[in-house]
Amino acid sequence: MILNVSGRTDIVAFYTEWFMNRYHEGFVDVRNPYNPKLISRINFKDVDAIVFCTKNPLPILKYLKEIDKPILFHVTLTPYKDDIEPNVPPKTKIIEAIKELSQIVGIDNLYVRYDPIFLSNKYDLTYHQKAFERMCTLLDGYVKQVIVSFIDEYKNVRKNAKELNFREFTENDYKTIGTSFSESAKKHGMSVQTCFEERNLSEYGFKIGECLSHELAYILTGKKYRNWAARKGQKCNCVQMVDIGVYNSCKHFCKYCYANFDEKQVNDNFKKHNPKSSLLIGEIESDDVIKERTK
Repeated sequence: MILNVSGRTDIVAFYTEWFMNRYHEGFVDVRNPYNPKLISRINFKDVDAIVFCTKNPLPILKYLKEIDKPILFHVTLTPYKDDIEPNVPPKTKIIEAIKELSQIVGIDNLYVRYDPIFLSNKYDLTYHQKAFERMCTLLDGYVKQVIVSFIDEYKNVRKNAKELNFREFTENDYKTIGTSFSESAKKHGMSVQTCFEERNLSEYGFKIGECLSHELAYILTGKKYRNWAARKGQKCNCVQMVDIGVYNSCKHFCKYCYANFDEKQVNDNFKKHNPKSSLLIGEIESDDVIKERTK
């Protein structure tokens, strides 16, 4: 089993103490988001590797040497300001954290995500070209792999359409991003790819790849895994992972987020968080059904 920590929320940024408590205690409980009374109990002895996904790796840096599992890190680093990402720490601090991560987990186990890209009057093509080139310059020698995606119209995106003020991509936009980003990445010893995008930009030098490929999973664990479940009506070629997060619990409040759509619920959930609970949000209740999950 490979744990995803987490696509549903930023556990590293806001709940590292909880995660390390669970890791040392040896198990974590996860409510099924579609059947809340059903809880999966995951024992860390059954975990082959951990994939951390975060906008802010700073809280977990000092704990990583306590984890004796293979680790893969995805750090999202985007050039947006407080109007779009109100609670993300200064990007200069995230850059330094990525450099430290590279030395701890190894450059091959670290991906930076420039994700998602949207275009507006403020965040136009020129802005993204300059931001991506600067990011590559600052991370030269520390990062080899960058993943790019484009904004999707999730519920939260539609709700924040006025603040985002984004426009549709044209073919010329894709060409400009594809050629510019490929050139910047190559200049700094990096590859750039999309993952499961309708436009993979391979014609402009982007790699065709996955967030976690079967090849990399095998290198990390020596095991083979099933594909991730279908999404967008198609199949993703990423390896299947088990997410231990909870939707509507991330305090970054990014305007484009797919996992948050109700800020009141985020705040309510955050108040229910207990670092000593086996659940990320709330406590085990008397009528909960707990089933051990081994894969």
